[in-house]
Order: sequence, then structure tokens, then C-alpha cells
Amino acid sequence: MTTTTHRTAALLAAGTLTAFLAAPAAAAAPGRAGHDGPALDGSGECTFPMKKQIEGIPWPLQRVLLDELWQDTKGKGVQVAVIDTGVDDVNPQLREAVDAKSGKDYLKPDKNNPSFGDEKRGKTDGTVDEVGHGTKVAGIIAARPRPGTGFVGLAPEATIIPIRQNDEKNSGKSDTMALAIDWAVAKGADVINISQDTTQPLGPDSPMAKAVARAIAKNIVVVASAGNDGIDGTFKNTYPAAFPGVLAVASSDRNNERAVFSQPGTFVGVAAPGVDIVSTVPGGGQCVDNGTSFSAPYVAGVAALIRAKYPKWTAAQVVTRIEQTAVRSINGRDGYVGWGVVDPVRALADLPGTPASSPVPDPAPPKPPAPEPARLALSETPQERSERLATYTLGIGGVLVAVVAGTATVIRDSRRRRKAR
Repeated sequence: MTTTTHRTAALLAAGTLTAFLAAPAAAAAPGRAGHDGPALDGSGECTFPMKKQIEGIPWPLQRVLLDELWQDTKGKGVQVAVIDTGVDDVNPQLREAVDAKSGKDYLKPDKNNPSFGDEKRGKTDGTVDEVGHGTKVAGIIAARPRPGTGFVGLAPEATIIPIRQNDEKNSGKSDTMALAIDWAVAKGADVINISQDTTQPLGPDSPMAKAVARAIAKNIVVVASAGNDGIDGTFKNTYPAAFPGVLAVASSDRNNERAVFSQPGTFVGVAAPGVDIVSTVPGGGQCVDNGTSFSAPYVAGVAALIRAKYPKWTAAQVVTRIEQTAVRSINGRDGYVGWGVVDPVRALADLPGTPASSPVPDPAPPKPPAPEPARLALSETPQERSERLATYTLGIGGVLVAVVAGTATVIRDSRRRRKAR
């Protein structure tokens, strides 16, 4: 397998890139206009396979107490469908995670691509990833731990169903996305991750909308990225994220604020880390990337853990738990980070009761008791005046008695001294 560099389709502004990534293209991302299918939401270039692993613990994982997060489950038994550019199963961290038998490829792999050996050419099980995008997405969800790197998926015992529906040319269409969603449903997915978007208006009668509705009706948690066209701050819908019932994920930065590229809109459910994100690449190793593409699988990994811990919960309850336990700076949701930045540990905590079917604003803090008015004393009553005067009289009387008694004693003693002379 030779070393190759691939650039994903939706590129970010230069300010969001790191030293690990190449400069973005000036042109708008393909798939935004004149294309009826979702465009890839990730950005940047990664050279793969990577001979060296990233040793440190990525910053989003540094914020999570993994022992506490995994005290009940690591996602075993939960199937997460990754509808993307395919998921490589050669990377050691994904080899045991990917269920190739359940996979599907809706595109024709490039048999002439020198990046892949004979074992990958012509495969139709979704394990061909010529871009690396889907492999990164899958790694954030379910990468197994491996010596030499601090990176691991949030649900490292979950199973990935690889579905290849798009490539760097944005060959995927909305119709093939609908087919891919139906395939995930047929293969028993518990969670579906879609890190692609289109701004083309798609009504409830579109094939993709109907496929999403069928998945939700089957009690499947559908997670989708919000998109990376938010640098101007304009609210607009992207699909499939804006379809009813989909958990739309925006990107947050290290300060828990909206990443500058993250698409805002009324449909945003939560935000998750999307800047300087480490994940797996085809063949082996890891690289760093940015985008809502990598925020969505962070949330999908949390959803997989919740589904494993609470198998009887509905998809709506899983979504509600993620939204209700997110970290937010306001009492409610907004169009930038939704209900807040996802908190994996809190979402898995043993909270009383079961979630409702939709989140609600936090209870307002109790109001402090109103201060009691100061009691104003009126002038004294006649009785109070009489008692005061009587007290004065007794006091003065007592003083006079003491003076008279003292004077008598002095006179008596003086007379005795004169007689003694």
C-alpha cells in the first residue's frame, strides 16, 4: 500500500486549519450548488497510511473521565452504521470494529487507484475508503485501544456497519443516500451517523426524507453533521440534519464555543468537539482534521453507549438525554450550539427517572425571599409613657433614699467624734 494524500470535499477557512492540514481551496465546496447529494463535511489533507501514531491523548478525550464513562458499558452489542466514503478495516484500531459482512458499497471503487492493494480493489462491502473521511468518522465512534497512541473511540466495543455512499468527487446522490439509510435499517443498525450535508431544500416527500423517517420509525438514533458553511453566521437548513427527529450536531472548540465554520440554524441539537480532531486513517495510524463531520460521530459514540446501557429507551429518549445533559451557558437552546456541548459522562450518569421525548429548559432557580419591611415604631402610648415615668420615679426615689441615708450616717459619725473629745 503506497502513501497517498487526499483532500475531502468541504474545505474550511484558513483560520480554522492547523499545521497538520493543508491550506484550503478558494472555491466553494462541491455539492453546494448543482449537486443533489450531500457533500462531505470534513476538511483538510491527511497522508495515509501513517507510519507513526499520535501518542498523546487528544484534547476532547482529556476532558472525559473514561473510567467513569465506561463503568457500565463500552458499547458492546450496539451497531452503528457509518454512511460515508467507506470504512477501512485494515487500520489495526478498526480491524475488529468493522462488520464487513453487513457493509455495502453504492459506488464503484477506483480499481486503478495505486493506494490500495489487490485485496481492496473491486470490493463492495463498504471497506474501501479512497478518501479517508469515513475511516476517521468510524474511529471517533469505535476505534479500539492500541499501544502507542492515546486515541480511542468513545464506544470502543461497538460495531461499525460500513456503507460507502460518497467520495471526494461527491458522487453520492440524495437517492443513493436514501438507499444507504434503508440498508442500515435492514442490517439492524441502532445508530446511524451521516457526516454529509446539502443545502438544497429537500421536502418531506423526497427519497432521503422518507428514508430518514423510516429509520426513526424503526427506533434508530440518526445523527447528522450540521455542515461547515457557517463562517458568515447566516442561519440556514442543511439536510439530512434538518429533517425532523435527526440529532443535528454543530462543532465546538476548546472553549466550548461554536467553531467559526460550524453552520448555525434552528435545527441544531447539540455541539461537540470539531477542531483539531484526531482519528484513524486507512492503512494505519491517525491524523488531525477539522469539521462537523467529526463532531457528529463524537455524539454517535455517546448514543451507542446510551443504547447499550439503556436498551429499552426509545431513540427520542436517547436524543433527549444527550441534549438535556449538554453543557450550556443559557437556560435553553440556541441556533449555534443547540442545547449545549455534549457531556458524555453526564449523559451516561444514573439520573433519576427516564428522559421525556424532548428536552426542556432547565428549571429556573428559586427566587430569594422578598425582604420583610422594617417595622417602624410609632410614638409611645399613654400606658408606655406612664410606665416610663414610673420607672424614672422609682429610680430617682431610690437615689434620694440613698443620699438621705448617707447624709444621716455622716452626721451621726461626726457627732460621735465630737463627744469622744
